[in-house]
Order: sequence, then structure tokens, then C-alpha cells
Amino acid sequence: MSEHLGDPTPEQVAADLTDVVGRFVRRLRGASPGSGLSPTQRSVLARLDREGPATTAGLARAEFVRPQSMRMTVSALESLALVERTPDPDDGRQSVLSLTDEGRRTLADARAAKQSWLSVAVAEELDPAERRRLADAVELLERLVGK
Repeated sequence: MSEHLGDPTPEQVAADLTDVVGRFVRRLRGASPGSGLSPTQRSVLARLDREGPATTAGLARAEFVRPQSMRMTVSALESLALVERTPDPDDGRQSVLSLTDEGRRTLADARAAKQSWLSVAVAEELDPAERRRLADAVELLERLVGK
């Protein structure tokens, strides 16, 4: 992070935040290396868990990838028995994808590994006042992302 004299500009905060969030996400991903899944595959599993069943086209739009790319991602997840395909009740020409029990377990294991790493890091690296500041920062980040 860059050092700022006085109040940082919004541009400085944005640049520093982009850098640290990128490193943070890479570190979180590294905390659960055993799944063997790509970031896109993990993201699709998490989306299906959070939002429920979806079509391949819907997943492609939500993940900002081409439908062909999403078909490859979905095929890989199907071959690992992490997602399953069923007929779309609203449109028989399409199918919807949902998590299997194995997909839920895989996702839960990855989340638990990340949570464990982060909990240990917070406990070992931050004193109570710093933990409070971090909790306040989380609230600010929630506001920025509109949740």
C-alpha cells in the first residue's frame, strides 16, 4: 500500500484497495488448494449454491463469459459429479443445473478451509482494536458493493 500524507484521494484508496483485495483473494484461494477446481468452477458452484438452479446460458451471463466457455466449465463439473442437469420445467428445450450433494460438500470444504485460514490469521495478526477496525472496514465494503 502506498503511504499518504493527509487524506487520501478516492483514486488512491481505489488503487490500494484493488491491490490488497487481489492479493487477499489469491491468498484465500490458496487456503483451499485440495479441491483441484479452477476459479471459474468454484464461482459457478458458489453461484448455484447461492442462487439455486440455472441454465448454462444464465450462468454464462452471470459470470461474464461466453456460452461456449461455460459449457466447458459445466461439463467439467458434471464429470466430477459436482453438478447435475435436469429438464427445465418452464422450457423443455433447456436444462437447468444444480449442485449435487458432492458439489455441496466440495464447496463447504473449500469455504471451511478459507474460513479457518482467515480466522487464524485474524487471531494471530490483529489485536482487539485492530479486529474492531477490520470489522468496521467490512461494513464499509458491504456498503460499497451494495449489500
